[in-house]
Order: sequence, then structure tokens, then C-alpha cells
Amino acid sequence: MKTIIITGTSRGIGAELVKQFAAEGHTIISLSRNSNPELENLPNVYYKSVDLSNDASVAAFAVALKDQFKNIDILIHNAGTIINKPFAEISSADFEYVYKVNVFGVAALNRAVLPLMGNGSHVVTISSMGGIQGSSKFPGLAAYSSSKGAVITLSELLAEEYKEQGVAFNVLALGAVQTEMLQEAFPGYQAPIYPNEMAVYIKDFALNGNRFFNGKVLEVSSSTP
Repeated sequence: MKTIIITGTSRGIGAELVKQFAAEGHTIISLSRNSNPELENLPNVYYKSVDLSNDASVAAFAVALKDQFKNIDILIHNAGTIINKPFAEISSADFEYVYKVNVFGVAALNRAVLPLMGNGSHVVTISSMGGIQGSSKFPGLAAYSSSKGAVITLSELLAEEYKEQGVAFNVLALGAVQTEMLQEAFPGYQAPIYPNEMAVYIKDFALNGNRFFNGKVLEVSSSTP
């Protein structure tokens, strides 16, 4: 059984991942700003309120984590935020917030968790097809898609930097999934994949993908977007 940190667990894919990993008997550290009552009574699930856009919140979590757990096997960066606005209307504050959650928060959490990760551990970052160079791009997603491209490069660099430690870093660039976040950004759009279906794929990849991949970006999309 693995000890697994998952971010963005209050809803969508993150909540499904917690349920599926817990059903298999793994120990889950569930991170989000808001709790999900449906997950609170699951066995071996530890909820921690963490704001990834806030350095102090991540630092406090890092201290508590080292006091309670000796090692982490898998870290899944699932949390994310999106802003859908024309570029001319996106403020510097908008851009900064998106990057704080989607990029800087990922980097900060990596710094907090990597001292507890050893040979054979796996960091999986959930990105987007919008962050893939040469993929179709959509108006209104300048902040979001550029942040998802940045986190891809970050993961590639960390795979090289931590290869001697035996920690694998991989990215899953997802296409459209029928989540609350997608509906908020694109009201009325119907995605072909549901959160529970995507969670099955991510769970299996997190458990086994590091045997075959390191420093790689896998495009997981049956449609565009």
C-alpha cells in the first residue's frame, strides 16, 4: 500500500481519485482549501486544508507533514484554477493568481514533499492539452494555458534534477473532462469523459507509470479541447 498526496480534492477528478485510492486501501493525504464531506469518513484519508496560492499555508503543511509521515510514495498535483477572459481584460492580478495556483503552488509543494520521497516514488502533474506546444488554442485562456505549459517544463527539469534520488516526474496533459471547473469556464459544453473515468486512468498511471516513464508528457485526450 502507498502513501499518496492528492491536491484539489474538494470536487471533480481529485475527489474521485481519493475515493478510488481509498477503496484499494492506500493512505491518502487529501489537500484542498475546502473539505468534501463525502470523503471525510473514508478509511485512511487525512484531510488537510491548504491554500496552494499562499506560501505560509504550504509551509505550515510541510511542517505538519514531516511530523506525521515518514515517507511519501506518490504526489499528484491535481489542483488548478482557470480564468476565461479575453487577453485585454485579464489583469496582472488575474495572471498572478492563476500562476500562483497552477505553477508556484506546484513548485512550493514539491519543495515541501520531496525530502520525504525516495527511490521509486512518483510525482504526477495534471496539465492540459492547452499547455502543449502546437496544440489547438482557445481564446480567453491565455493565463490558464500558458501556466499549464510552464508546469510541463518544470516537471521535465525536475525529472533530470532528481533522477539520482530515484524520484520520477511525469505530466498528464488532459483534454476536456466534465468537471465543475470546465462548466464554470465553458457553460453548456459537454465533455466526452467524466471525472470518475479519468480518475481510473490517473490512478493506474500514478501507481505504475514511473516504471516506464520519467520526464515525459503524455497527452490524454479523446477530443479537442
